[in-house]
Amino acid sequence: MRVGIAGLGTVGRGVVKILETHRDMIAERAGRPIEVVAVSARSRTIDRGISLDPYRWHDNCLDLADAEDIDLVIELIGGSDGIAKELVERAIENGKSVVTANKAMIAHHGVALAERAEAQGVGLKFEAAVAGGIPIIKSVAEGLCANRCEEVYGILNGTCNYILTEMEKTGRDFESVLADAQRLGYAEADPSFDVDGIDTAHKIAILASICFGTRLNFDAVTVSGIRRIAPVDIRYARELGYVIKLLGSATMENGMLDQRVAACMVDRGYSLATVDDAYNAIVFRGDFVEDSFYEGRGAGEGPTASSVVADLIDIARGNITPAFGTPANRLKEVPVAPQDALEASFYVRFYVHDEPGVLASISESLRDEEISIESLIQHGDPEDEQIYVVLTTHETCERRLLRALDKLKGLKSLVEPPLYLRIVSIREDDD
Repeated sequence: MRVGIAGLGTVGRGVVKILETHRDMIAERAGRPIEVVAVSARSRTIDRGISLDPYRWHDNCLDLADAEDIDLVIELIGGSDGIAKELVERAIENGKSVVTANKAMIAHHGVALAERAEAQGVGLKFEAAVAGGIPIIKSVAEGLCANRCEEVYGILNGTCNYILTEMEKTGRDFESVLADAQRLGYAEADPSFDVDGIDTAHKIAILASICFGTRLNFDAVTVSGIRRIAPVDIRYARELGYVIKLLGSATMENGMLDQRVAACMVDRGYSLATVDDAYNAIVFRGDFVEDSFYEGRGAGEGPTASSVVADLIDIARGNITPAFGTPANRLKEVPVAPQDALEASFYVRFYVHDEPGVLASISESLRDEEISIESLIQHGDPEDEQIYVVLTTHETCERRLLRALDKLKGLKSLVEPPLYLRIVSIREDDD
């Protein structure tokens, strides 16, 4: 199988290294050799730590889609639109299979691309687009396909998990840890896609489509990030028996799909709570298999390139299956669950002027919405003019909590808007 690679960044380099290092082993497992014929990238002169001499160079990556001696195109350029999408479309049109790690493109255009690929009888695979080296897409689409998915959720962004882990370990604030993450290469110069939850939203939208057999709907994902998480929240989480993680989750209830990304308080008894640094982890809950847990490196040269090459081997074997586990034209359109209909317990943090009547105002607002307080914590020196008040609620509807907090907007004692986080606790039927 003759391959062309577009994009020679971290992942592209890793793909070349794996194909060179394990050439014979891969040929045995694929049933035929996999040979890189040509490559394309922005600059030919960059020292990438690999030799490009064996491969034909193309300044224009679209040439890879047109070349008669290329059977499959690997797209590692990135971006939801532009040249990456054009390359994939042209490759499919020309009867070439495509492997990509581009979660943004798949999240926005995956179903349309899958329809084209299936009409042409070629493969479109994107294992590396979700959770790096964890083979979660193949696991869900093949290994778990006998189950009806009830829920899928997990830690899908290594940058955010690294930042939250460091905040937990060191007590430092978000901005300080983010600066370190950027110096170490865990975070981009513009970290917005990661820390504001967009990257996780791309991934959970893709997973939801595969898990529930629904048409991918990225715009329906409720998204928030981790910028407002402060050291005080880390401390209170520890005191309450939780750890803070950015989770992507998708559930189907009453025929409606709920997709969301948010920082959550995770019970320390959960396996997810122990997943630290740049690792990812996913939980698939099926009606027969119950909970299935996956953990591993979510990014980086080796793990992501490993998933790309696994897709190459699959296609070389002739294993060309529907990209989303279900034929694209049979993916269902389903209603979107109301964003504020979630039933859960919540952590709520207030930062207020220490004045008489503040607690009474908070309690009255919650009482009016029939929200029961499970615990209330207030630490601070009597001399402090501003204090944190933290409470947890019994299970309630998010809509009620939002209405209660909205009523408190005019409270002059509030120093800043309240922060609330969903609590993810161990269920009674969990071990």
